Amino acid sequence: MNLWGKLLHLAGWRVDISVPHLSKCIICVAPHTSNWDFPIGLCAYRSLGYKANFLMKEFWFFWPMKYLMRALGGIPVPSRGSKGELTKSIIEAFGSHDYMNLAVTPEGTRSRQPSWRRGFLFIAYGAKVPVQLGVIDYKSKTVIIRDSFIPSGDIDKDMAYVKNYYAPYRDAAKYPEKFTV
Repeated sequence: MNLWGKLLHLAGWRVDISVPHLSKCIICVAPHTSNWDFPIGLCAYRSLGYKANFLMKEFWFFWPMKYLMRALGGIPVPSRGSKGELTKSIIEAFGSHDYMNLAVTPEGTRSRQPSWRRGFLFIAYGAKVPVQLGVIDYKSKTVIIRDSFIPSGDIDKDMAYVKNYYAPYRDAAKYPEKFTV
């Protein structure tokens, strides 16, 4: 067991990741209601010897934190600017790297948000990579990734599929009252 796994074990968490490890994919993670979601998810993925990139507000990439965030796989997201440009640059990054697992939280915030962000579906479809569906289940203290799908290109249909997948996980959230599909 590596350091990441030991940290999770000490905190009483388990990892149930049964999907195949891929060189390129989007890892969709929900519910996202706590700042603890990030370190728990990071430890779980790293405990298996995997690395993932993640999108985070540019605000967190200040000196000296920017070096840690980048080393952990962080990609800064500007607070203002064209979302289409970010989507395009990430699709291009998938094309130019041999390995890229990108973790995203479609809610985009830890607050209750019925309108989930759809950019990860545009990225997955444009980069021709699958989406793996992950859950950080506080109720059972388990990080789960058991399912994946290939986006169809019909963003509304794909988002309905994703939300339907996460609907039973309301009680998995650290703060269930903040989670909605």
